[in-house]
Amino acid sequence: MVTETRPPGTSSGPEPVTARRPSRSPLRSAQRRAGWILVLPAALALSLVTIVPIGYGFYLSLTSYNPVERGGPRFHGLDGYLAVLQSGEFWHAIWITVQYASGTLILAVPAALALALLVNGRFPGVALFRAVLYLPRVVPLVAVSMIWLWLYSHDGLFNYLLDLVGLPPVDFLTDEDTALPSLIAMRAWKALGGSMIIFLAGLQAVPASLLEAAAVDGCGRWRTLRHVILPLLVPITTYVVVVDLIYLAQSFSEIYVLTSGGPLSSTTVLNMLIYNEAFEHYRLGNASAMAFLLFCLIFGLAYLSIRSMARGGRR
Repeated sequence: MVTETRPPGTSSGPEPVTARRPSRSPLRSAQRRAGWILVLPAALALSLVTIVPIGYGFYLSLTSYNPVERGGPRFHGLDGYLAVLQSGEFWHAIWITVQYASGTLILAVPAALALALLVNGRFPGVALFRAVLYLPRVVPLVAVSMIWLWLYSHDGLFNYLLDLVGLPPVDFLTDEDTALPSLIAMRAWKALGGSMIIFLAGLQAVPASLLEAAAVDGCGRWRTLRHVILPLLVPITTYVVVVDLIYLAQSFSEIYVLTSGGPLSSTTVLNMLIYNEAFEHYRLGNASAMAFLLFCLIFGLAYLSIRSMARGGRR
């Protein structure tokens, strides 16, 4: 039997190789410094115009501050939030906001999907038709509100059409029963174009192979829409609902132009109430507290919408 002998001082196995950490190159450090230098102005501007005002607004929400009175803000903690939450006017504004947002979504989302299905085909003038339907989206909301103010007026187009068929005129914006539905109809019309384009993009992304397979299986248009197209559009629908909900919960311009919150506070959404608190009654502390409660409301509604749409898409 032959045994291998090793010289003294040698190990029985290979020596472990230790990898040295490469040193940071000067070029990489210079690129990182240049990146920070380029980002710094935008970060400072964002802080000045967004983060700092939000922080100051939250501080004001913890104070009692009226700029007309002498003296600065007086800190009182969460008392302002408690006073707002105990206010019937605040809860009435939330109820009006929920009605306004939900009513607009119920009208706008199905109508936008129907228009997207209509212009998804190929026919002469389809590009012009899409552009005309999208036009309300690019018109400023204040300009749209001024047009609809004339349409809803006593001598406007809608009452003229009612007179042609022998019906009495309607006080669309000055009657407590019709003011909010009139605002909902106007806002749904304004939201149609943008939502339609998003739905159209989703429809054009549906794989043609799935539609061909559904046709081979004998599915008609309705069954193909229900069992193939609509389930694939769940993420698009979720996006449309959440984004529109965020915008609608912050509505102010159209309500200020058309009704100013009246009649009898029947159209006073939460943003309108915040405006009245801040710039008519000069209660900036209460207005700031309402603004942060509005943020919580928007966050909660958006979260519930995402959860409900996702749960519906998994069925």
